[in-house]
Amino acid sequence: MRVLVTGGAGFIGSAMVRYLVGDEGVQVLNVDKLTYASNLASLAPVANDSRYALLKADICDSARMTAAFADFQPDGVIHLAAETHVDRSITGSAAFIESNITGTYILLEAARRYFEGLSREQRSKFRFLHVSTDEVYGSLGADGLFTETTAYDPSSPYSASKAAADHLVLAWHRTYGLPIVISNCSNNYGPYQFPEKLIPLMILNALEGKPLPVYGNGSNVRDWLYVEDHVRALFLILRRGRIGAKYNVGGRNEQTNLSVVERICDIMDRFNPASASHRRLVSFVTDRPGHDQRYAMDASRLQTELGWSANETFDTGIEKTVRWYLDNREWWEAVRCSVYAGERLGLAGKRERPLAVVKRDSK
Repeated sequence: MRVLVTGGAGFIGSAMVRYLVGDEGVQVLNVDKLTYASNLASLAPVANDSRYALLKADICDSARMTAAFADFQPDGVIHLAAETHVDRSITGSAAFIESNITGTYILLEAARRYFEGLSREQRSKFRFLHVSTDEVYGSLGADGLFTETTAYDPSSPYSASKAAADHLVLAWHRTYGLPIVISNCSNNYGPYQFPEKLIPLMILNALEGKPLPVYGNGSNVRDWLYVEDHVRALFLILRRGRIGAKYNVGGRNEQTNLSVVERICDIMDRFNPASASHRRLVSFVTDRPGHDQRYAMDASRLQTELGWSANETFDTGIEKTVRWYLDNREWWEAVRCSVYAGERLGLAGKRERPLAVVKRDSK
């Protein structure tokens, strides 16, 4: 099998590529623009494998995307390339519109032209999987879960751009017959995640004795999905998902942001003890604009139709993740020194004002 993966040098993308090449023996062409969040070091385990190839290209480049399909002749596409960080979308939305909307359109058009030139047998095997997010659904109240039929209600420029991309993908199926599938995932975490995201940022700040900034009062709830569970789901959806269908991918691991940070602190106390509990570093800071209160996914369609289930609980996954960052200092130090040092993002021109610093016991 030959799979074209966009954004394969990013966090989820690199996990996808490592899984496809290393675990499934799939031929992979990784199309990546190599932006700030891309990291070729994340692909070191497969970089020299004959089944892997990298094409440095922007999905907004129509000619190069058309050539990539023609040259590689994929059986499927896993479209992961996107600007993803909500905070960055608040102060730099243009990049999200260009990459997530225009880029998806150009990729769909390249896929459509390629698909129309295939034989009947080749067409029957081809699939285009668009990887989206739970954030397109907006915010939940205290109860309930997002399903595949939940109405879209995006709150941020990031989620709005992903919602628009989802609609484009569905339109290309209904109008042109392109065999697509869409997945919407909950918050991913795990090894190799760029340290602007909550979990790696908290791990590294704790390791360095820096403040652990928690937005608002820390009560916002997310459903956490270990990245290796996610990529297994994606390959399953690509191979066996119903054409034109959507599949929610969630870990059934709801946690408040504060409980996530405190769990990291407790693990750090065990594996990297300091003179006092790492919980002393927790501080509450001004919330970000449009911060959705709760996300939670109903993944029962994926489980009942395709037989997927998560291998990791939050407790097992977060411990693996903390240990990975402690054991792979060279990987994240290169990022912290050259690309992102841990500064607050998404303030929309406002100055940061800590609300409170709270000293906490280890439990």
